Amino acid sequence: MDIDVRGPRFGAAVTTVLLAVALITTSAWLLAWQTLAFALGAAGGVGRSPYGWVFRTFVRPRIGPPLEFESPEPPRFAQAVGLLFAGVGLVGFTLGPVWLGLAATGAALGAAFLNAAFGYCLGCELYLIAQRVAVRAK
Repeated sequence: MDIDVRGPRFGAAVTTVLLAVALITTSAWLLAWQTLAFALGAAGGVGRSPYGWVFRTFVRPRIGPPLEFESPEPPRFAQAVGLLFAGVGLVGFTLGPVWLGLAATGAALGAAFLNAAFGYCLGCELYLIAQRVAVRAK
């Protein structure tokens, strides 16, 4: 079942703000929350993430029905990529080195910002590349 394209973009906007604050403050707690949000989105799809729930419950009823839909697999893969970077960032912030936490969190922030501001999902593009490689490998 396809998903409303505005949901992942809303989640990316929330993620952008949260990761920016985590990066500025080097807060392992904020990054841990975002890591959990990525994990839930990767495991159950973006609709199962906390931001997907907020979008579905509070935002979507106020902005009307969707005009565009997308396949859920690329955003779900993007959540897994975000989980990887947030997890590495969390290790850097908690166990060190801090520069690792800053770099990984900054990379996740950059990707989230691209999606929130321009609708360009890096993780989704990686998913499509991986699909093409898998088809060629057969």
